[in-house]
Amino acid sequence: MERLQKLLANSGVASRRGSAMIIQEGRVTVNGKVICEPGARFDSSKCEIKVDGKLIAANDTKTYIILNKPKGYISTVYDPQGRPTVLDLVPSMRIRLFPVGRLDQDTEGLLLLTNDGHATNALTHPRFGVSKTYVALVTGVPGGDGLSRLRNGVRLSSGHMSFPAIVRLIETRGSNAVVEIKIGEGRKRQVREMFDIIGHQVVSLTRTHLGELSIGDLAVGSWRCLTASEKTWIREMAARSREGIESCKNISL
Repeated sequence: MERLQKLLANSGVASRRGSAMIIQEGRVTVNGKVICEPGARFDSSKCEIKVDGKLIAANDTKTYIILNKPKGYISTVYDPQGRPTVLDLVPSMRIRLFPVGRLDQDTEGLLLLTNDGHATNALTHPRFGVSKTYVALVTGVPGGDGLSRLRNGVRLSSGHMSFPAIVRLIETRGSNAVVEIKIGEGRKRQVREMFDIIGHQVVSLTRTHLGELSIGDLAVGSWRCLTASEKTWIREMAARSREGIESCKNISL
């Protein structure tokens, strides 16, 4: 018996968070009955589970795609407002892919698409510390004090203190500057807010790396499958996620 949210994620329907949202929207039925509780437990071998009326099946084949996301696309599987999503940029496949984390609509760059729920958890959960590297064009030229604040962490509007960042000034462009920043977390619009706090608004933002994955020279709007070494790293991360889950199960309360 497993949680419905996990069954959907492992079947490649969406990430765990995305699966929870799909369930709460009333789009999932189990044996013909609408289920709106992500934590409800079922035996997939004995149940008929459907999403939007389509039967899901266990999928052991893991697929990983790197997309260079353009501006204007939403990092979700489905958008109720009908805006273009990142899945519109990849060919239709028999498997359901979902984005690992999100890039906001105005941000470009590296976005991983997969049907591997364990890898998604390992790459997005802060406890695994997977770094995310961005290149930002910002207004003005940040001085040493501003860059030091980013390196030490700044207080976000949520009250959260950002993790220390690795920051370097790449170049100046007239009155503006290009700055590379590497962070170990990924809160909503975090990089933009961090630069706002030190008085330098982000004009454009591109994610260049996710852990050991790099966008390289992949053109904006294009995608590619992972290399063998990249797949090895992803599988190692997925294994760490599984080990973490098992460790939690073994803790006596």
